[in-house]
Amino acid sequence: MMKLSPSILSADFANLGNEIYLVEKGGADYIHVDIMDGVFVPNLSMGPDVVKSIRSNTKLPLDVHLMMQNPDRFLDTFVKAGADILTVHVESTPHIYAMLQKIRAFGVKVGVSLNPGTPVCAISNLLSLIDQVLVMTVNPGFGGQAFLPDMLEKVKEVVRLREIHKYSFDIEVDGGIDEETIDLARKAGANVFVAGSYIYDSPSVEERMDILRSCLGLVS
Repeated sequence: MMKLSPSILSADFANLGNEIYLVEKGGADYIHVDIMDGVFVPNLSMGPDVVKSIRSNTKLPLDVHLMMQNPDRFLDTFVKAGADILTVHVESTPHIYAMLQKIRAFGVKVGVSLNPGTPVCAISNLLSLIDQVLVMTVNPGFGGQAFLPDMLEKVKEVVRLREIHKYSFDIEVDGGIDEETIDLARKAGANVFVAGSYIYDSPSVEERMDILRSCLGLVS
């Protein structure tokens, strides 16, 4: 099933409630929330209080992406704040298996992410624990970057592993998603698409949502 997960990293935080309402009205399936610690990635974004605020403004699932070093310290905090999916980077801890088990124990969906330079084999022993694999299609840390086409082969490799082992996890892509790259990623096998600046750096959020949903066959 194709799903669109608008990233509020590019939203106007002075009008966050309305920004969420616009993508919700436009047919969003998730709200994607990027948490950056300034250590794992060279940028700071938001914390659990903002996630809690977002939770109070929507009933959509919150797709919370922890771009943090050793995020196991804060998993319970983000679950309590309202996360429905917690995605952590395989590169962020030496104890990734235990961390995914911990997320599962909280009763939320488990996601694992791969940076552009990390091979798919890094998650091959984790697949039984995963609800969603996030393939980063830019270097993480900043919105508005150009899509990295080499990552399409990585998406295809994740699809191949899913088929071999007969798993059913979602495959998400994040970074540089627009009306052209969303089609490329869909054809490679992704089914969850994070888009931020393409949606929010536009005079009409709803029009951009319609375009992306049309690319995914979600608009008749």
